[in-house]
Order: sequence, then C-alpha cells, then structure tokens
Amino acid sequence: MKKQTIRCPYCGSPAVLRDASYVYGSNAFEGKLYVCGHYPACDSYVAAHKKTRLPMGTLADPELRRRRVQAHAAFDRLWQSGLMTKRQAYLWLRAKLDLPEQEAHIGKFSILRCELVIQLCETRFRPANRAA
Repeated sequence: MKKQTIRCPYCGSPAVLRDASYVYGSNAFEGKLYVCGHYPACDSYVAAHKKTRLPMGTLADPELRRRRVQAHAAFDRLWQSGLMTKRQAYLWLRAKLDLPEQEAHIGKFSILRCELVIQLCETRFRPANRAA
C-alpha cells in the first residue's frame, strides 16, 4: 500500500501519528491518533484503527468532534434499542444518505451531515414513526 500524507483540513499541515496520551494525557485510551502537526494551536485530530493504523475518518476540530459524538449517540440508539440490528441500521443510514459503504462512516461526516444523521435517527426512533 502506498503511503499517503494525511493533511489537516483546517490549516493544511501534515498530520502525525501519535499515542493518544499526546492529546489526552494520563486519561488516554490505549491507541493512536492522527494529530495536526500544528497541535495544539490547531486542535484537530482523529483516531487510528488499532490494527491497520489507518485513520477512522477525517481530522476534526472540537466542534466537529462534538457533533460526531452526538451523531453516533443518536445512531447507536437505533440498534441498541432493538429497533433494528446494527447491520440494518448501517444499511438504513446508507440508504437515507445515498452513500456508498466506504463513505457511510460518521467519522467522515461534516457538521451538516452529522446534524442530518441526528435528525433522521430521532425521527426514526419516535414510536409513531417505527414503520417509516
């Protein structure tokens, strides 16, 4: 696999693979993050997959990270409630957003797409709309 440089979408600086403790200190999980080379001045980063070390999405600033957490919480509620399986929930979300599988990851979403995910999930979760 050809090595590619991951760049920060906010400042254009190359991202650096670091231990999570670089950002989270002693409260860190065991894992790696791609962190903007200008961190902490440019506070953007994304988690890396444990096995492949590939980024789990795109680098995100604090606001986008917050929105992604909210979108994941709304999405996870669908399948954790038993309304549908996790696989069914991902298929439903892909269909609603008209996205191919490789693009249907909350870690790749913008703030606007995260807001749409939250709205779709909340609408789908309402008991009156369970047949939707």
